[in-house]
Amino acid sequence: MPQRQISLAPADATTTDSVREALLARFAAIRAEVQASEAFPPEVQAEAEKVAAAPPAAPERDETSVPFVTLDPATSMDLDQAMCLERDGQGYRVRYAIADVPAFVAPGGAIDTESRRRGQTIYCPDVRVPLHPPVLSEGAASLLPGQVRPAFVWDIRLDAEGEQTGAELYRARVKSVERFDYVGVQEQIDAGTTDERWVLLKEIGEKRVRQEQLRGGASLPMPEQEVSVGDDGNFTLAFRPPRSSEDWNAQISLLTGMVAADMMLHAGVGILRTMPDADHNAVARFRRQAKALGAPWPAEQNYGDFLRSLDRNNPKHLALIHSATALFRGAGYTPFEGDVPEQAEHAAVADAYAHVTAPLRRLVDRFGLVICEAISSGAEVPTWVREALPTIPEIMKDSDRRAGSAERMCADAVEAAVLQSRVGQAFDAVVVERDDRGLEVQLLQLPVIVRAKGEAELGASVSVRLESVDLTAGQAKFVLA
Repeated sequence: MPQRQISLAPADATTTDSVREALLARFAAIRAEVQASEAFPPEVQAEAEKVAAAPPAAPERDETSVPFVTLDPATSMDLDQAMCLERDGQGYRVRYAIADVPAFVAPGGAIDTESRRRGQTIYCPDVRVPLHPPVLSEGAASLLPGQVRPAFVWDIRLDAEGEQTGAELYRARVKSVERFDYVGVQEQIDAGTTDERWVLLKEIGEKRVRQEQLRGGASLPMPEQEVSVGDDGNFTLAFRPPRSSEDWNAQISLLTGMVAADMMLHAGVGILRTMPDADHNAVARFRRQAKALGAPWPAEQNYGDFLRSLDRNNPKHLALIHSATALFRGAGYTPFEGDVPEQAEHAAVADAYAHVTAPLRRLVDRFGLVICEAISSGAEVPTWVREALPTIPEIMKDSDRRAGSAERMCADAVEAAVLQSRVGQAFDAVVVERDDRGLEVQLLQLPVIVRAKGEAELGASVSVRLESVDLTAGQAKFVLA
């Protein structure tokens, strides 16, 4: 599931320095609480430096002449994916190179052991805690421009409507020719670029979105939560809509994950990313919130179409898109060998799906890639992969829990920083949930859901007063006014 991103603008004013320091201290405390350490054990770092300095033999297949490019956030150095999009008759050819992490990680070695303990990269507003040592994830294994790298290359064919018609996966040497970021690419697209790479990204991306609609799926590109500091030294909070280039890029990744799942199901071995249909109570809660924010969800409309209908330039709609994550709960990993699992689909994707495009940042992808390459080449799935499959779901469940806890607590801390100058103020709100812990209310002036003490009916319009803010704990306390 996509994570909420938080951007914290630099605080220059003296009045905000103490708030920023308190936030950074809180972020560090959160990492300690979820056992997310930036530092790697000496034996892991030593093994990583050794393999980075003398990487294993490169694949025989040479695709360094293919003009792959990467598209990521501007500050990213752990580049998992590079793509080359082409026309293929009336359809398209999508080549998607994925960093060959298994080439650098020996099964049973120090890096393997530590990556199984970590499970995934954990993101905080100030730093990220990587899955692998940066000498690999941001260096020797990263698909950096101008560097020859081993990679898994997905070669996928699409028809004129963007529907997949064929695919294979193989290992090869690749070289990204250029690195791009979402902001720059979006500016080119908005200016009417004729660069075929971005014309095709838009064309294929939009057709894949249409295919998603036909399936009844609903991908959820997360709005970024941005915190800025005004001239008065006060923090403000807003959501930034995802750029279209991010959506289209995500559709290439989703396409690849669906192809991988199809391969695994046909071969009778693999590990899927699965998710049941949305819980009835979560749907009812989301309907109340949608109504509260002025965008009621029609009963006859599926949630994918509803989410696509929202205006991403409307702050209230962006808050609603963010809250839609409540409908995407219950996801997990389902390994299988032999019989196809009873729950094989991912409800949001509306199809079978597997994680295979982010091995630098997520453990399970490393195993999925090796499985699919073996299937595609007609080889046996390695024993070390088969033996690991039953253990992966619990590892990923634990890392999802820790990453989710870090994300929530960091978001709470940022929201507390935004609210710290408003103690005593009242806010208009709508009750979206009530349980034995009290009320959950959606603030109407800010894109924030908070807990409040008091009694009120679900869906009721209320006024809540901010009683106190504890930056050290990252908590804000509200009561019904």
